[in-house]
Amino acid sequence: MDYGIEAGRKLEEACGVCGGYAADQPLAFLTCFALYALQHRGQESAGIAAGPGEGRKLWVKRGMGLVSDVFPETADLKGILGRLAVGHVRYSYGEGGKNPENSQPLRLRYRHGELAIAHNGNILNSRELREELEAQGAIFQTDTDSELLAHMVARQGSSSLEDALLEVVPRLKGAFAFVLTDGHKVIGLRDGYGIRPLSLASLDGDGYFLASETCAFDTIGASFIRDLEPGEMVVLDEAGMHSRKVIENTCSRLCMFEYIYFARPDSNLQGKNVHLVRRELGRQLAREHPADADIVSGVPDSSIAAASGFAEEAGLPYEMGLVKNRYIGRTFIKPTQKMREEGVDIKLNPVKKIVEGKRVVLIDDSIVRGTTSVKLIKIMRRAGASEVHLRIASPPVIGSCYYGIDIPDPGELIAYNNRPAEIPELIGADSVGYLGMERTIEAVSLSPGELCRACFTGDYPVL
Repeated sequence: MDYGIEAGRKLEEACGVCGGYAADQPLAFLTCFALYALQHRGQESAGIAAGPGEGRKLWVKRGMGLVSDVFPETADLKGILGRLAVGHVRYSYGEGGKNPENSQPLRLRYRHGELAIAHNGNILNSRELREELEAQGAIFQTDTDSELLAHMVARQGSSSLEDALLEVVPRLKGAFAFVLTDGHKVIGLRDGYGIRPLSLASLDGDGYFLASETCAFDTIGASFIRDLEPGEMVVLDEAGMHSRKVIENTCSRLCMFEYIYFARPDSNLQGKNVHLVRRELGRQLAREHPADADIVSGVPDSSIAAASGFAEEAGLPYEMGLVKNRYIGRTFIKPTQKMREEGVDIKLNPVKKIVEGKRVVLIDDSIVRGTTSVKLIKIMRRAGASEVHLRIASPPVIGSCYYGIDIPDPGELIAYNNRPAEIPELIGADSVGYLGMERTIEAVSLSPGELCRACFTGDYPVL
């Protein structure tokens, strides 16, 4: 099987959500800069809901493209009145991602006012809930499962958004982090397994802010307080911040891929700095799969830390063997296979004078289909590398994800139907070594029970 041209569905990255409440802060302006910090989590649409402004209604602007495309004049956002804001960057679900109606935050009106909703994750029982609501007369405006929350809230008798959510959220099955507002308060919600991340920070003592990653807090000058607990609802309003348990019988299962690939290296997840975890992944990889080589190089950007850790542990020089074009989006989240294949050469260029005649250890964070790996090996060989030893700073991906990361069906995964010993020939490498699960967990320094490892093990916490 030629994994260099294997067709298949895209891989979807988690979206980014944020939002806050403060009496004397330009919330829409701050939210925009927080979205810049979260841009790596979604590059196909962006949006902000803020207010309440004139007429006590929410101001909403959203659209397709990067944050800079949707908000080209960031300074103008300082003029948006209001004590609260909610923001979203999105990576799309197939063809639906091309529909501007699916961009977020979603704004919906119901008998008790307005709702603006930003969502990261995937609701597994969305089809069942959608059919139930449609049978009751609901008219959906989008293709997203995020809209379900609004329709379910609207059908509750209480005018209190908090009370409605207490009834509704336990019915949602899957992985989710919501940040939403009714124009009076901002609410953050996390699923009962904590698969998708969400954290809380303070704003100069007079407000609070929520975000998918702590790097957003650094960008806007907010001070990290803590991660939300699985199944927790945090409410930000004029009284400050208060918390309620919205889902019982919870446990922590943060997505392991956040550490390996998704999160920015300057973010902290569950008290662990992502860069330091990735560097330790590289060290563990060097111990488990050493290579007789001349230099170590990493695939920019998510593999640089692991490559430096590998080089340190192996006693080999780390060299910048590949240079990234910063104006090209991530290959991992390109919408089509053809775009992925065409994008690698545009995005990465070898430094021939560094790799020519060298035995190169090339570090990457993961192999999924193998498409990118084939291209990377070809790039290095064309640049004159005498040997290319691929080392992967994670275990083999053998299963799909149902929690918001659209990993392909197992049949499209190179590690599903092939033993590790067969993969070097398939992708054209001199050798391939994956980091084992035990050493991966050791690098993250959390217990196995605190991480969702489903795509590596096939053991799904919730289905």
